[in-house]
Amino acid sequence: MTGVVAAVSYALAGPIGAVSALLGGGISTVASLAMALLAFRGSVLADGARALGAFYGGEAVKLAIVIASFVLVLKTMKVAPLPMLAAYMATFAVHWIVLAQMVRGRK
Repeated sequence: MTGVVAAVSYALAGPIGAVSALLGGGISTVASLAMALLAFRGSVLADGARALGAFYGGEAVKLAIVIASFVLVLKTMKVAPLPMLAAYMATFAVHWIVLAQMVRGRK
């Protein structure tokens, strides 16, 4: 999804738009990866309470990574905010769409 938004952004806003979209999608992907690594550690999944705590902790880390990454990128780089946010939101939406389809497929 990030690549699609980056290609459209390149066509509409040039190289800065494409790089901005890649950064936005990258922020979403890295934050989601960090959350998944924390939440799905093998040792925490054995106990329900620990698993729930790991999910909350993973979400907190994900939020911190997203905020810190956006602040860092916006303060240090010349970016086009709209393509960056569009790619972030598109990548985030795809995550939830795939998750919903996986849950629906289990029924």
